[in-house]
Amino acid sequence: MTIIQSKLPYNRNALEPHISAETLSFHYGKHHRGYVNKLNELIDKTPYQELSIEEIIALARKKADVDILQNASQAWNHAFLWESMSPTGAAKPDGRIKEMIQSEFGDLDGFKRRFGDAALSLFGSGWTWLVQDGTNLRILTTGNADSPVGTEMTPLLTLDVWEHAYYLDYKNERKRYVKSFLDKLINWKFVAANLNGVEKSRAA
Repeated sequence: MTIIQSKLPYNRNALEPHISAETLSFHYGKHHRGYVNKLNELIDKTPYQELSIEEIIALARKKADVDILQNASQAWNHAFLWESMSPTGAAKPDGRIKEMIQSEFGDLDGFKRRFGDAALSLFGSGWTWLVQDGTNLRILTTGNADSPVGTEMTPLLTLDVWEHAYYLDYKNERKRYVKSFLDKLINWKFVAANLNGVEKSRAA
């Protein structure tokens, strides 16, 4: 099968003024598309071609097929990133995810501090994640294209901290970019849906 680039769940100007249409056009239209196109080139006429992108990541990690793993991971990570953000991201979490955040981080501000510290402490390029690890929430960072996909942890939310994600809007001020994401862009409905999916699966 051909890996298809996921569609943006909003217009390219929908995240302004926090993420500009220009940034989103480059990020989605050049970087994300580039990873998908390169992945399809790499898997053409190979056993990978019959797999889903999650299966590609798992097999490439097992076989240490670095080029395939990196492009598949980046394609998956970016699709997850677009859903992690919302034009109505200033809303606050509620229900089960709110309870878990309070239990793990004290309150929403505590979560933001921990997540922000993790994003700012990551040297170079990579990703910051909120994941469910068993019955607990964790914040972790992954370098370059790595992700929790294929591990026992379940991704709930991610932030891209590669410079191409924010340089046009924030130059080298990663701190302002991270704050905008935390205060204005998080799609808490998406986070809750991921959490509910995990818990329903566990209960089945």
